[in-house]
Amino acid sequence: MEERLLENARTAMERAYAPYSGFAVGAAVITDTGNIYAGCNIENASYGLTNCAERTAVFHMVMAGDHTVRGVAVIADTLEAVSPCGACRQVLAEFGSGAAPVFMANLRGEIRRATLGELLPYAFSGEDMDAHEE
Repeated sequence: MEERLLENARTAMERAYAPYSGFAVGAAVITDTGNIYAGCNIENASYGLTNCAERTAVFHMVMAGDHTVRGVAVIADTLEAVSPCGACRQVLAEFGSGAAPVFMANLRGEIRRATLGELLPYAFSGEDMDAHEE
């Protein structure tokens, strides 16, 4: 799983639209059905409208009809293996269990491994919304 995800993430990174920062990122998710969906970061002159690679991959997955992330890979040309930002961690937590592996890599071959739960302990979930008092 790790090698396939990283290969798909690297291919997606090559398609990144990053004319402002020059910081291309690729990501891939694998679902419980075995399908892999990739995404790249897509920048905008108004930086707040930029979409990260991990969220692009998840949105691609949902549009295809899958809803469960079983594993994630993210890659960029960084000194150390790149990690998903906080917003992406929350989106990944919406669709994956805390046990789902996350492979964080760079183009130099460094790979860090963690789980979604390790990256975002105490993630906010739909269950939290159900628990509010009326």
